[in-house]
Amino acid sequence: MLKKIQQRFLRKLTDKNLNDRDISKLNDAVKTLGFLVDEELFNDFEKLYSISEKMGLQRKDVKIFTFMQVKKKLPSLLQNQINNKHFTWKGEIHNQSAKEFLEMKFDVLVGYYNSKNDYLDVMVSSSNAKFKVGFSEIDKRLFDLIIKEDPLQVDRFGNELIKYLKVLNKI
Repeated sequence: MLKKIQQRFLRKLTDKNLNDRDISKLNDAVKTLGFLVDEELFNDFEKLYSISEKMGLQRKDVKIFTFMQVKKKLPSLLQNQINNKHFTWKGEIHNQSAKEFLEMKFDVLVGYYNSKNDYLDVMVSSSNAKFKVGFSEIDKRLFDLIIKEDPLQVDRFGNELIKYLKVLNKI
């Protein structure tokens, strides 16, 4: 029962964030890049860094933050990770690293997950990123650019991302 209430609050928070979004800086060039990754889907982060290198970005300009669904509250030493236990029943985030990641003004944020996930949806909608990229299986309102590609095919996804960012004069 509590989980259903939490899911409802997460969806309401996502809708609120989408309505409040500032899109005035949508066309800025890419100087910083963020990845919000579902760790159950993908965890080879070096491939994500290689995409950014192809874009001409240095490693210091790229941040990767991950989400992991857990059944029990387990301590984690990873700084750039959040799990479902870090969300209150009202959908508020209680993870300082996650809050700092979402407050960063990325030029592009990539939501690297391809199945419905209310936690990640809230994070993407809460992000201060100027331009958001995601996969076609997710809520299309969250993203400015949707790429229909298998997320496990990282090289193909990277090529598509770079191609469209060039078309949009972002790189």
